[in-house]
Order: sequence, then C-alpha cells, then structure tokens
Amino acid sequence: MATYLLIHGAWHGGWCWRKVIPLLEANGHKALAPDLPGNEEDETPLADVTLASYASRICEIAHAQPEPVILVGHSMGGIAITQAAENCPERMRALVYLTAFLPRNGESLVSWALQDRESMVNPTTMEPQANGAIEFKPEHAREAFYGNCTDADFEFARSRLVAQSGSPFGVPVETSAARWGRIPRYYIECERDRAITLGLQREMQNHSPCQETFSIDTDHSPFLSMPEQLVDIFLRIARKHEADYR
Repeated sequence: MATYLLIHGAWHGGWCWRKVIPLLEANGHKALAPDLPGNEEDETPLADVTLASYASRICEIAHAQPEPVILVGHSMGGIAITQAAENCPERMRALVYLTAFLPRNGESLVSWALQDRESMVNPTTMEPQANGAIEFKPEHAREAFYGNCTDADFEFARSRLVAQSGSPFGVPVETSAARWGRIPRYYIECERDRAITLGLQREMQNHSPCQETFSIDTDHSPFLSMPEQLVDIFLRIARKHEADYR
C-alpha cells in the first residue's frame, strides 16, 4: 500500500482532491489531502503564512505516516513540495509535480511565473489586498483553471476559492542534490493548461529533468476534469516503487 500526500495549489484547499481520494482508496492505497496554512479551513492568519510554514506542515504529516509518502504537488504546490522534500527527504518515496512549478535551488515561483506570458494568472486576473493577500477574480476562474470541467464541478470549485497569501510566491527554494535531488521525481503535464502553460511546464522540466513525464489532454484541474486518468498515472508511479513497500 502506498501513501499519497496530495498538496493543493494557490487559492484552493484539500477539497480539490475529492474525486481522486476515493479512487486511490478503492485501489488499496491511502490518500491524505491537507489544507496548507492559511487556505480553506486552516485558521493560520495569512500574515503568518510562509513557504517555510508550508514545508513544515508537509513534513509534519509525512513524519506521522508509517512509510515514506508519494508527495504530489499541484501548481503552486510544486514550490511547497520542493522545499519539504529538501527538509525531510527520508520521508519521501517519490515527488510528483502535477502541472506544477518546478524550481531549482535559488528560484521562486515568481522566477518562473513571470516567464509565462500566455498565462491566465496575471496582474489583470488577480486582485492584491491591503493585508498582503491575493484574490483571484472569479470571472476568470473558468478559463484559467477549469476549462474542461463540468458546469457542476466548476461551480463547486469556484465557490470554494479563497484569498491566497502572496508571501510564498517570491521566496526562493533552498535545495541540494544530496537531499531534494536524490528523490525520484515525475512530472504530469496538462496540455490545455491556461494557468501554467504547456510551454512553461516543459521549460521547467528542461532545467530540472524528471525520471518520467506523463501527459493529460486537459485543463489545469485534472483532479476534477479527468480524475480517472490522473489516478491511473498515480498508480503507475506507485508500481515503480513497489519494492520499497513493506
């Protein structure tokens, strides 16, 4: 049995994995989908949210599991799992970047996001708040995040979007080949993504090659638009590490 630790992206919460978790459990695996600090039901004040707090939360949960986890990061979650993997690499079986930011040592989310000129996540679709939070304008959510989702899934997701702390976006990750670099990593591309476009996904992989790349012909939210295909890839990754399980 594998344990999947599923980390959401900006403006989202653990709820975004609601279609994925039952499918993983039906295949005999364990799946955890926590809210990062300051997101969804977590009550951490946005002023206290940092990249370090994201990594600490992930490592805390990973340490509580009997076996190392398959750590999945979606979108912004890519920076969180990168720093967490550096901080507690012994608790990670594999890293999975799901149409996610994949920074090298010294790079931040912003380092890469500024290069994506076609992204629908940009200054015109976001609204900074006086307290340092950033809200995503709901009228752009369908095009940016949920282009291939059903109307019901889109309405559910849009109603759950929350203000996001901007603090973690500009903080560079600190990683090393001996820690983060030793963990097998995989990338799942989403070919119709309008938030992190396919070109940027591939450019990041060019600079940080992964053990294997998978592709899904869908939007930024495959956990809603194509959960069966996504879970099939998760299961394929787990099978590559079956020998590691007790």
